[in-house]
Amino acid sequence: MQYTKKIIIDLPLEKTVEFMDSLENLKKWQEGLVQAKVIRGNFGEKGAKTELKYDFGKRKMTLIETILETDMPRLLIAEYTTKNVYNIQRNTFEATQDGKTIWTSESEFKFEGLAMKTFGFLIPGAFKKQSLKYMRDFKNFAENQ
Repeated sequence: MQYTKKIIIDLPLEKTVEFMDSLENLKKWQEGLVQAKVIRGNFGEKGAKTELKYDFGKRKMTLIETILETDMPRLLIAEYTTKNVYNIQRNTFEATQDGKTIWTSESEFKFEGLAMKTFGFLIPGAFKKQSLKYMRDFKNFAENQ
């Protein structure tokens, strides 16, 4: 499953990326995130791995984020893995003429196991909705600092 989401942030590119490229800020805009711990390398740098633990009430989840490529402030490609789900996100950031930032996120999901393949096939909107929610939550966080 592949999809692209885009949002305009009412901040200059440099300020947007400053808020985005901070381990401490993750919990401020990612609902459900209870722990973010770098387990290899330096946060945000190519090859870095970060363990992300989420608590959504009855559902708990641990993701491993691996930075595949970075050319900030313009590009960040990361891989997210958890049991039976593999996701690559290609995030680009573009400055507008009027001092705003366009954040484009291209996501590709792959599922393993019958249950996850079925879930991904039947409810692709859930993944798209969650991606857009986090983008909106980041926008709200960054614009209100």
